Parts: sequence; structure tokens; C-alpha cells
Amino acid sequence: MKQQLTLTRRNLLASLALGGTGLAVAQGSSSPPGDARAPALPQPGAALALTDVTLMDGSVWRASGAAGQVLVVYWWASWCPFCAVQSPHIEKLWRKERSRGLQVLALSIDRTPEAAAGYMRQKGYTFPAGMLTPDVAKVLPKPKGLPVVVVRGRAGKVVFAEAGEMFPEDIEGLAKFL
Repeated sequence: MKQQLTLTRRNLLASLALGGTGLAVAQGSSSPPGDARAPALPQPGAALALTDVTLMDGSVWRASGAAGQVLVVYWWASWCPFCAVQSPHIEKLWRKERSRGLQVLALSIDRTPEAAAGYMRQKGYTFPAGMLTPDVAKVLPKPKGLPVVVVRGRAGKVVFAEAGEMFPEDIEGLAKFL
């Protein structure tokens, strides 16, 4: 299978850190162990289906409420060190841009809702977060990697997808899709 080569700042830095030339790194070539059956990142332009999700606070995030809105879907875990670095920036984006219509739906892959909810309380995160239950995963399966960010544009199609820790300025830059 032929892999698409993409030069991004993250891939360039990863290649250089591994002693490479920095010319190109295969997109999606690295994923955590045990992630072999995970789907690939959705491609820009692909439709992104949604489903209702019960949030950690017991309320329900309604898929119908995302119609015509920009939505950041964020797969994360409380035990993930890269998520620990990225989540404060997702929170900052959420707080700054929600008044402009940005929606966030974070999906925890923690083993228990208590672990995820406790972590969110401890860190003071307010972005909408639920568990990646089997029913939710039927519609929104976690792509390879962690953390994963997928942005669904106003037309219901993917406009951005990234697996792995993002730079703070790149997360802030997601506001350009509003």
C-alpha cells in the first residue's frame, strides 16, 4: 500500500529528532501499540457523522445542535501524557471561541467515566466531554493515535484532522474554520 507523504512542522521535527533528513515522514505512520485496528484519520472533504453523547455531567450533547456549526471532535485520555499537554489548549480554544459558535466534543477513552470526570474536575476543564462508549464508537470511532483532533466544518465535512500532540498555535489556529 502506497502511503501519502506529507511535510508538516510536526513531521519535520519528528524526522529530525529521529536522525532523519527532515524531508518527509509518512502521514499516520506512527500510532500507539494496540491501535492496529483503529481506523485511519478521516480525510478532508469526507462527511463526518455524529451521534448524541451523554456528557460527564449527565447532560446530553445533541448531534442536531452541531448542524451548520464548526465542531472540534477531540479523542483523549487522562493517562495520556500528550493529551495532558494538549487539553489545556483545547480548553483555551473552547473558552475563547464558543461565543463565536465553535463547538467541542471531547471523547475520553479512559476505562471508567470516573477517571475521566475526576481528571476533568481536577484540571478545571469545561469543554463538553463524554465517554467513547461502544455505541458512540459505532458512529465516531477513534482514529489511530492519541490525542486526535478532527474538525467538522459547517457543511458537515471534515476540514482538518490530526493525530498526535499539536502545537499550541496550531490549536488556536483551528478558529480559522469559524
